[in-house]
Amino acid sequence: MKWPSPAKLNLFLYITGRRANGYHELQTLFQFIDYGDTLQFSPNRNGNITITPEIEGVSLEQNLIWKAANALKIEAQKTLNMDSSALGVDIQLNKILPMGGGLGGGSSNAATALVVLNELWSLNFSLDTLAHIGLALGADVPVFVRGHSSFAEGVGEQLVSVDPKENWYLVIKPNVNIATADIFTHPDLTRNTPKRELTTLLQHAYENDCEKIVTLLYPEVAKQLSWLLQYAPSRLTGTGSCLFAEFNTQQQAESVLEQLNTQNSNSVFGFIAKGVNISPLHKTLADYKQANHNSI
Repeated sequence: MKWPSPAKLNLFLYITGRRANGYHELQTLFQFIDYGDTLQFSPNRNGNITITPEIEGVSLEQNLIWKAANALKIEAQKTLNMDSSALGVDIQLNKILPMGGGLGGGSSNAATALVVLNELWSLNFSLDTLAHIGLALGADVPVFVRGHSSFAEGVGEQLVSVDPKENWYLVIKPNVNIATADIFTHPDLTRNTPKRELTTLLQHAYENDCEKIVTLLYPEVAKQLSWLLQYAPSRLTGTGSCLFAEFNTQQQAESVLEQLNTQNSNSVFGFIAKGVNISPLHKTLADYKQANHNSI
């Protein structure tokens, strides 16, 4: 069975402060899209956690999927006194989301591992527990665990479910990779955007405070953003290099993608996706539980 690991977009992202530990306070609106990686899980009885294929330049112990599975295993041993041999799994990853794009691929992979293994290992941990485990792996993991589009504050861990319009998006990835740390440590990054109520934020045009720095440092991103803005409201997602443009219909998005492919040949990768407020992972989980219930 293939389990989805969807991408997310930051429909807006404002940085409102910086903590003494270096972490940034923010306000952001997460929405999932119906496009992402897939994972397959085969529980084993030898207690080992394996992942194939290997990701170039990432060791097993650095892989967020392995970190998530191992953290869940440790929690199950600690709180449920489970035998480690019962907590093994062989995981196969089909990776299509670009790394360093700001689409949350690694965090989504980790969340899918937590949610699915909680089911397959019959642990019955709550989503609160899984989100708590996930937060130690990355600030974006909890929203993927909880599976509903959300307004986030703090460092991204304070979540309130919301239902923004489910637009169609053209997402493009210029041929550059961006490290989050490079953006968040830049001296000219805006860090003092005033905090506002969600109702106020939803009434204003959406922006991303990281966009100015990213386009300054990466001319190719600036070039592609300028091109997209000719056709639709467009901006950066997260701190990566991916840009997205909003459309009311799939046909409008596909028309612009055709022009993009004609003009940019191999210098940019693009795809069409629909915004969804319920994560494809949680829809698949609900179907899985229903099928198991019906088979009893």
